[in-house]
Amino acid sequence: MDKYFKSSIVLFFAISFFVFGWLSHTAYKPIHRIKAPSVLDLIKERNILNVALLNSPSTYYIGPDGAKGFEYDLLDAYSKALGVDLNITVVNTTKEALELSKNPNIHITSASLAKTKIKEKNFNFGPSYFEAQQQVICYRGMLWQGHFPKSVEDLAGLKIVVGEDTSYSETIESLREDGFDINATYTSEYSTEELLAKVATNEIDCTIADSNIYALNQRYFPKIALAFSVSNREQLAWVLAPDSKELKDDMYSWLNGFNQSGEMARLKDHYYSFALFFDYYNTKTFYDRIKTRLPKYKEFFQEYGEKYNIPCSVLAAQSYQESHWNPKAKSYTGVRGLMMLTQPTAKIVGVKNRLDPEQSIEGGAKHLSELLKRVPKEVEGEDRLKFALAAYNVGLGHILDAQILAEIMGLNKNVWNDLKKVLPLLAQKKYYKTLKHGYARGSEPVKYVDSIYDYKDILQKSSYELPLDKDEKDKI
Repeated sequence: MDKYFKSSIVLFFAISFFVFGWLSHTAYKPIHRIKAPSVLDLIKERNILNVALLNSPSTYYIGPDGAKGFEYDLLDAYSKALGVDLNITVVNTTKEALELSKNPNIHITSASLAKTKIKEKNFNFGPSYFEAQQQVICYRGMLWQGHFPKSVEDLAGLKIVVGEDTSYSETIESLREDGFDINATYTSEYSTEELLAKVATNEIDCTIADSNIYALNQRYFPKIALAFSVSNREQLAWVLAPDSKELKDDMYSWLNGFNQSGEMARLKDHYYSFALFFDYYNTKTFYDRIKTRLPKYKEFFQEYGEKYNIPCSVLAAQSYQESHWNPKAKSYTGVRGLMMLTQPTAKIVGVKNRLDPEQSIEGGAKHLSELLKRVPKEVEGEDRLKFALAAYNVGLGHILDAQILAEIMGLNKNVWNDLKKVLPLLAQKKYYKTLKHGYARGSEPVKYVDSIYDYKDILQKSSYELPLDKDEKDKI
């Protein structure tokens, strides 16, 4: 009996120790379990948000005052909300963007990407930030030729090119599966903007672009026209790194606040509100305004042209090109006043009120004067002023890029007539991808300078001309 009792006691203690050990282990393990840091944790820990950004006017580009673009501004605002630095890797096509999104070091890929069913199977999309619709965009001249398409059936026989691996190519394939005869090819060589330029020159009949991209480009390519919409409204969103639930949740929360604060509406208005577009080429209106508007500001153009050693007729012509001599003018990019100064530029040149005519004219003259000083010394004579005016429009960095390109092409990089031949090439991927400042609407500074000199000639020939300085040549 004693032997049995002793054995029972030993067994009891053994079981007790086992139960105590098991309970202790289960209680201890959750407390000390190590959780792997999330993508969001790593972003904050390393103080950097790595983003792949498409180099295009709807997404990201370098403007006269630095980085611009709707999606860039949105990402910049988000990085600031996180309290981290924004690190950008530039891509030139949607295909490049999607390939780079597979890189584990890229947290966000931004390329005006639509959340299509096909792409959602293969990529981790974040919250939607914009709504757009795919549109067929065609050469306007076909309206007069009688074969401008009005429906998908009318696309048969037309030369259509769209970007490879885009929502547009998915749409074409879907339409072909439905039995439509569409002569479309896909390209990874050209961006959507470049294809719109090809439509404008009638190199191709049509392409497909999102409504927001068409809205941004129609003023630059007057020979393109909307044929019809070819999709329902689609949600644009960023592609996020895999397994980034915390990042996605945080982004949803931030975007909700960004919308409710009115900042999203302000940003959309900044890039997509075109109510105050100017007609740069209406000569009749210009003659009328020489009589009605110029007299109010003439003495300021004379005074500050003299002070900053710039021909006053050029200063006046530039002001008309910028604002049509409307002191309250405001462009879609937020520049304001007679000389359409940005807020950063106004601060640099000491302008406190951009809507004050005298301050604006002096600020514009001073800014142009500073650009003249920064034009490479090898550029001589009247060309110096044209280089500076072009830099006022597109930024000096792009002018320097164009000089590099001109030299590569065997042209004289220090002569305006040669530089204006290569500036438009800055909108073509095969050229800008090798240049420091990337994409630019290089045709715009060419039009800008040409228009200013046209206005200058009219001013000098009109009965309301500005009195010219004694020696115009000394003012360059």
